[in-house]
Amino acid sequence: EVQLVESGGGLVQAGGSLRLSCAYSGFTSDDYAIAWFRQAPGKEREGVSSISDSDNSTYYKDSVKGRFTISSDNAKNTVYLQMNSLKPEDTAVYYCAALVTIGTKNYHYWGQGTQVIVSS
Repeated sequence: EVQLVESGGGLVQAGGSLRLSCAYSGFTSDDYAIAWFRQAPGKEREGVSSISDSDNSTYYKDSVKGRFTISSDNAKNTVYLQMNSLKPEDTAVYYCAALVTIGTKNYHYWGQGTQVIVSS
């Protein structure tokens, strides 16, 4: 069974920092990426950042570049999202997702989400 468990959300003042963790398990593939999405109230879910297992290449949404850093600890099957200089507009539920390719098929798995609230 594939599991992704997020942790590390909370309430922080603008300018503060949080580190989200995503512990994943249950799939066997050498071709996958772990991504962070977020969904603010009344808005669509959007991709924030991702990291590829094969080459550690990363992606960042423009609005978080220079403030957020994604990293992985393969020994712990955990991906982190370090969020610095947080802004009220970063307030959202943050979801961890595994984007897994097995053969010619792609699979998406989701965590349950963790709430981030940034107060002004």
